[in-house]
Amino acid sequence: MPVSAEPRVALYFDFDNIVISRYDQLHGDFAYRKDTSRSKAPSAGTKTAEKLREATVDIDAVLDFAATFGTIAIARAYADWSTPVNASYRGQLIDRAVDLVQLFPLSATKNGADIRLAVDAVEDMFRIDDLSHIVIVAGDSDYVALAQKAKRLGRYVVGIGVAGGTSRALTAAVDEFADYDALLATDAEVDDDADEAAAAPAEPAPNRRRRASTKTVEAASEDAPEASGGRSRGRAKSEPKAAEPDEPVERPSARVLQFMAPTDPVPAEDGSGSPRNPGRLLQKAIELLHAKNDEEWQSSSAVKNQMLRMDPSFQERRLGFASFTEFLKSRGGVVELDETGRGRVRIRPKKD
Repeated sequence: MPVSAEPRVALYFDFDNIVISRYDQLHGDFAYRKDTSRSKAPSAGTKTAEKLREATVDIDAVLDFAATFGTIAIARAYADWSTPVNASYRGQLIDRAVDLVQLFPLSATKNGADIRLAVDAVEDMFRIDDLSHIVIVAGDSDYVALAQKAKRLGRYVVGIGVAGGTSRALTAAVDEFADYDALLATDAEVDDDADEAAAAPAEPAPNRRRRASTKTVEAASEDAPEASGGRSRGRAKSEPKAAEPDEPVERPSARVLQFMAPTDPVPAEDGSGSPRNPGRLLQKAIELLHAKNDEEWQSSSAVKNQMLRMDPSFQERRLGFASFTEFLKSRGGVVELDETGRGRVRIRPKKD
């Protein structure tokens, strides 16, 4: 079997662990157990529903960070998905191609996620030779043995957990540990930069290409049915025109999403077929790479690869640009290209 040159990542998500840890971090120790029920969803407008909204886990922040290590070849989330709180995340996880592993609780307090997750991870490492990175999203000390085993098998082990809810033994057992709050800080920086750059002029794509892109999107919307989850691949025929590639589109962060039903659709943001705003996707890709290698300038090819890992549906041509360089130039209010011709890009420095 040929070995890929691209690093390949396996991500394992102990979902109950991270959701409970985040809730308790914000609302006090053991608050989740006191406030929620496994069988009944909190009524809208209640204090518990509001507290759950405040503690919403940002799925994109976790998966985007994991993608900085390479292509995510395996992504699984372990939980009892019949419980109302977990069920509210199903749509977001499925949209990011995360496999949902159903675990039925054997007792009132434990669902056995740690054992099932560890068994699956070890099996994957023996079965798939080219897995280079193991990402464990959890804070339980039960995963120390898994981290140690993965390191003995030659894998680079990354842990992601909530401050105050992560075992010190686990942070010591992995090769690299990321605090969930730090991942949110990267998202916040991107949102702030996007808001500041929204009014900045950007170089438009050539009119000819923009018209071609519009026709392509409109044709796709006439012929293709809606994708699963209520997401449309193109614009409806009745809409007057395709969205401009430089037009800022507001989308609430996953951290402030309402407590939603599993089937709530997430609409596409533009005519590119991508579920994520291209400008913010670009910014976040550069910010994540900068946080990883501490380099101000990033290779344009590395930036595009990171964008594709985060959102494989991104295509600059469907936005009306002949090349990725043209797309970068159109975001001149936010990013800056290296004029020496070395194919590099960086976030445009803020003016004092």
